Amino acid sequence: MSSPESSALAPEAVQTDEQRLHELGYAQELARSMSGFSNFAVSFTIISILSGCLTLYGTGMNTGGPVVIVWGWPFVGLMTLLVGLAMAEVCSSYPTAGGLYYWAAKLSPRNGAAWSWFTGWFNFLGQVAVTAGIDFGAAQFINALMDLQGWYKATPGHTIIIFGLVLLVHGALNTFGVKIVALLSNVSVWWHILGVLVIVGALAITPKHHQSASFVFTHFVNNTGWSSALYVAAIGLLMAQYTFTGYDASAHMTEETRDAARSGPRGIVMSILVSLVAGWVLLIGITFAIQNYAAETGSATGVPPAQIFLDAAGATGGKLLLLVAIGAQLFCGMSSVTANSRMIYAFSRDGALPGSAVWHRINPRTRTPTNGVWLAVAGAFLLGLPYLWNLTAYQAVTSISVIGLYIAYVIPTFLRLRLGADFRPGPWQLGRWSRPIGIAAVIWVAIITVLFMLPTLNPVTWTSFNYAPIAVLVVLGFAGGWWLLSARNWFTGPRVQGTPEELAAVERDLSGG
Repeated sequence: MSSPESSALAPEAVQTDEQRLHELGYAQELARSMSGFSNFAVSFTIISILSGCLTLYGTGMNTGGPVVIVWGWPFVGLMTLLVGLAMAEVCSSYPTAGGLYYWAAKLSPRNGAAWSWFTGWFNFLGQVAVTAGIDFGAAQFINALMDLQGWYKATPGHTIIIFGLVLLVHGALNTFGVKIVALLSNVSVWWHILGVLVIVGALAITPKHHQSASFVFTHFVNNTGWSSALYVAAIGLLMAQYTFTGYDASAHMTEETRDAARSGPRGIVMSILVSLVAGWVLLIGITFAIQNYAAETGSATGVPPAQIFLDAAGATGGKLLLLVAIGAQLFCGMSSVTANSRMIYAFSRDGALPGSAVWHRINPRTRTPTNGVWLAVAGAFLLGLPYLWNLTAYQAVTSISVIGLYIAYVIPTFLRLRLGADFRPGPWQLGRWSRPIGIAAVIWVAIITVLFMLPTLNPVTWTSFNYAPIAVLVVLGFAGGWWLLSARNWFTGPRVQGTPEELAAVERDLSGG
């Protein structure tokens, strides 16, 4: 018979985050010090409208132009929201740092280990690629600013050097612990919001003239070499879809977040919604401020938004706006390394990466996966290196991040749909909307997975080739080959670390108790 106290309170009301983590099979190894706002802030910072929107704005100018830039954003944003809603419901049920690959294992009654294995590898690929894309974009903007200052020319070699230095800074910041990352992520939210207001305000007030509404909302541009306007408009959605990535960070940070079963899902959904609104305002403001489309598209710095800022706001004003964007991009890259390292930590905890014992190791002083941080940094740097001989490499990296992440995003949604009424939702759920939202999310991801493997320029040459399919096939071949030859014999999915007593002992050791 239960006592009056135990029957008076629902189990959910007395269940702590640590108890729920124990039920999922893991010890509380990471420091649980993040608020719900900080959890949202990490995802919002990784989406970073001042990073994705600006670093691929030049691509949008050539691939569809204003009409695709301005209308593609809300369309992609709403489709992304469906994907995020479906993910958030599963996150509420399984709030663990493993995120997507853990969910895949638990949502598949049969072959859970295989689903988990491939979801994890696609997530790993996408996380590394999105980190590379963010910091490479920041390096391009820093390089453009250095060029404008007359310090040195914006060359591919200089971009790669800056790219490496930016990654080193982000690796170092993440080595110091999650508190400094959480603090900087909180600052980043306001930097992004105020940054959008500053940039849009400046571009609304200072230019001598603005483009017409018909130009901004209807003008189509095709500088790709392809004859099909529909094809060009479709591949032009990459700018928006690449920006709307990385919000799985809220799931990967749940073991460090208080009230994780609610805060994690809210972080996913709110980061998409806020980015959708603020990003649209930013894109419309920049497009109205275009002064010379042809000259700005072919900017000598290689960064069209930098030239738009200069032409619209003058040399000093343009450089200041560029600094606002660079600051946001640096915040974004820092948070991306954070999320990437947590995914590496969790995947290694279950033995799925080569050298897992090294990557899973926790720094006892900071309670962070320091080795995982530096693996994330090294992997991102390797993905950016092809830019030295392939000038479309950045576009390929962004395509890889979209493909890798969204395949990983949608596999748990597909499995949750297949599970039907047997799925046990957490405290944050979609109710009767769960199935239609899930179906729409799966269809959308299938479309963009094909779309962003297609060639972006015609004719297709070695210097314009989209190497995204090669990178995806290499990772898929490696993960598939390893699975068939070895991993299927020993990888059983997420491991249970021990009994409640053993988990408590692990936590005492880490806390010095």
